[in-house]
Amino acid sequence: MKNDTWGRVKQQLIETVGRNNYANWIEPLQLQKVDNGVAQFSVPTSFMANWVARNFSDQILSHLKASGVPASRVEFKVETVRAVDTLSTGSDQSSAKASASLSAQAAPVVEEAELPGAPLDARFTFDNFVVGKPNELAHAAARRVAEGGPVTFNPLFLYGGVGLGKTHLMHAIAHEIQVRDPKTRVLYLSAEQFMYRFVQALRDRQMMDFKQLFRSVDVLMVDDVQFIAGKDSTQEEFFHTFNALVDQGKQIIISADRAPGEIKDLEDRIKSRLQCGLVVDLHPTDYELRLGILQIKAENYRAQYKGLVFADGVLEFLAHRITTNVRVLEGALMRLFAFASLVGREITMELAQECLADILKASDRKVTVEEIQRRVAEHYSIRLSDLIGPRRVRSIARPRQVAMYLSKQLTSRSLPEIGRRFGGRDHTTVMHGVRRIEELQTTDSQMFDDVEMLRRALEA
Repeated sequence: MKNDTWGRVKQQLIETVGRNNYANWIEPLQLQKVDNGVAQFSVPTSFMANWVARNFSDQILSHLKASGVPASRVEFKVETVRAVDTLSTGSDQSSAKASASLSAQAAPVVEEAELPGAPLDARFTFDNFVVGKPNELAHAAARRVAEGGPVTFNPLFLYGGVGLGKTHLMHAIAHEIQVRDPKTRVLYLSAEQFMYRFVQALRDRQMMDFKQLFRSVDVLMVDDVQFIAGKDSTQEEFFHTFNALVDQGKQIIISADRAPGEIKDLEDRIKSRLQCGLVVDLHPTDYELRLGILQIKAENYRAQYKGLVFADGVLEFLAHRITTNVRVLEGALMRLFAFASLVGREITMELAQECLADILKASDRKVTVEEIQRRVAEHYSIRLSDLIGPRRVRSIARPRQVAMYLSKQLTSRSLPEIGRRFGGRDHTTVMHGVRRIEELQTTDSQMFDDVEMLRRALEA
């Protein structure tokens, strides 16, 4: 078989497997010979030999046959040929060639490469996830992905503040996938770990192994992706890994503390990719959801500490007062039960106030103008930069007035201070916006509902 025939086959494979897969897996292949119906290829690493054999051998063989190559199967071998002296002549050169031929052998193919992911928390399963209105869409989307089957939205992007359940859902998805099909290669890690592995591969000159490993998974899960923002080389590699997996039809699940478009210093092409799937916001917990979480945790603690007794209304009190995030809520309950079990006291309202004084004080937070701006921008699906910027089109101006109104109602900032946070606007502009929203709430039911929903979300 001539090299130009293999060259034509490679060009055809670009269309079959996609450019990213071609660059990563087909381009490095070197056709050695076709012998007794076997097309033999050399590859750089045993991992690549294994991966190409499992995923692309059928396509390669089909194109070879279509090009008239008498091959019935393909083989991939890792060549470990020693460099020979090109100046050798005569018998010395023949001896060197014979030695080189003997050293060319197939390295043992590794069944499965060890995935460099973070450990999964056994507590974070779907069974232990409390579902409420603020997180029901995120929970449903996570369930759908965990069920496997055809990829319906890629990537699944979960975002929200600290302690709202993003990591819990990520772990739950991984657990469920592995229970349903233990052979599925699921890689869960934080963006920081991805960056560390990338830097380590650069330092050790093992970038090919890094690329092969991250492109070999069936499901890639990256937590807190905002941490790669501003890291140009890491973003570049993440972008190519993302594209390669999407081309292969693999599932990608990402989490962050804010929507893709609001992650500062994240490349526009990555933002665009992240927004092409399903983007789901985990809203701040409401009272009912917090109470449900406390009730489930309380039942678990009762099973451990049989003699514990607590008065009516304690859980309701905690659900009402501690509104920052679920981690703080769970930590407060754990401290309360531990204290009560150690001193042997009944859990009363007085005990809760005494034991959790610092948490209760810290939970009496104040809403900020910046938080209001972000929440309003998300609610009306506009960019934060447009909300604060100079644009005056109705689709931007009305949400801006809503944000000004809420800033006046929910913060202690003066009108000039609010104006400065909205692109340096005059206080009279803020005053006009506040009055306009007050008027609209009396005549426009949709405006009234929007403002009340935003107020509840911000005060929760």
